[in-house]
Amino acid sequence: MQNIRREEPKLAFALSKQNSQSRGRRFHDDPQGETFGLVGESGCGKSTLARLILSLIKADRGEVWFDGQNVLSAKGTQLREIRRDMQMIFQKPFESLNPRMSVRSIVAAPLEIHGQMSSDQIERRVRKLLDMVGLGSTALNKYPHEFSGGQRQRIGIARAIAHNPKLIVCDEPVSALDVSIQAQILNLLMDLQKELGLTYLFISHDLSVIKHVSNTIGVMYAGRILETASADEIYKAPLHPYTSALLAAVPHMGERGNNPRRSELELSGSGMDRAESGGCALAGRCLREQPTCRMQPPPMICAGHGHYVACYDCKADDGNV
Repeated sequence: MQNIRREEPKLAFALSKQNSQSRGRRFHDDPQGETFGLVGESGCGKSTLARLILSLIKADRGEVWFDGQNVLSAKGTQLREIRRDMQMIFQKPFESLNPRMSVRSIVAAPLEIHGQMSSDQIERRVRKLLDMVGLGSTALNKYPHEFSGGQRQRIGIARAIAHNPKLIVCDEPVSALDVSIQAQILNLLMDLQKELGLTYLFISHDLSVIKHVSNTIGVMYAGRILETASADEIYKAPLHPYTSALLAAVPHMGERGNNPRRSELELSGSGMDRAESGGCALAGRCLREQPTCRMQPPPMICAGHGHYVACYDCKADDGNV
């Protein structure tokens, strides 16, 4: 994905230029069967980016390349063929399911749309998919309102994997569920990933969930990817001030009173105050701010093997670019 941008009333997307823009470099080069976790506070543009990647909404400019094809310029039959390999699991399972359709019809829909199976083959495939997600054939003739939140999400997962996609965008797939159900759904997703060789773009604002499921993590703020690295590297040695502040804000069991380390990493102000500036989105809130930060956005540099960061206060490691 390169230089993708979408202008919205308070959000302008791009993965490395200015404003809340999902801009920049190709940030997702993970091999098949791995998970790229995208984390950031509510309103930073994670879900908008997910929809841009799948061309569910249109970008104002930029490119999203998938299997050698530019998703954003694809139309008609070409886009339909691409989407067969790119699916999405939505945040709110009940809202993403048609209440007038039975589970059989919901899960069969993508198979019927792409028209590559007979009705008998579709029936067998639907039954197999429901078994894979732990619902079984007893769910076939029921409707979404007859299920719990976790069960509805299982229906959404069955629909997403119906065509054996290569990439699944998981947009906050467990945030609307109880904690005990979250663990079940996460374990199901990880089991399916191993079984089917799926690649996930996993979006969440929950740092513990992201750490649990991700191989590589990207940190987003005001529409920009500020830092990417392996999950271990992000949590053990964060480089960007925003990443450090995000991790320091997580409460820990047994912690009493004010944590002096946390106060050192706190950001001033609140919200994405610099979302419409021409400089770094974090300028005005960052304790490590430099004059250049307000003039132009920092470029994404390699600060170590596989560790990229957009910050003027960080030094490039030329030997690992």
